[in-house]
Amino acid sequence: MSEEKKVVLTREYVVNLRRAYEVSRTKRAKYAVGLIRRFVARHLKVESKNVRIGQALNEVLWMRSIEKPPRKVRVVVEKLSDGTVKVDLKNV
Repeated sequence: MSEEKKVVLTREYVVNLRRAYEVSRTKRAKYAVGLIRRFVARHLKVESKNVRIGQALNEVLWMRSIEKPPRKVRVVVEKLSDGTVKVDLKNV
């Protein structure tokens, strides 16, 4: 009954988050999450509601509080067979 979701496509990107610093200080980390969602949705041709942010990536975005997200993030993107996309931090 439960099918396993197969990875159809895997890519690595460096997402530049400098535009998050154009937003007011109290909204930057949340805006950075939206930037990543929109970037991945545009590059993999899916809707942004089908993009799932991984826990490690989320922790890095919020590590220095809402006011100071990182300027760039290196991510690994996996597109699954059901159309959802998983975005996670690249292990260096």
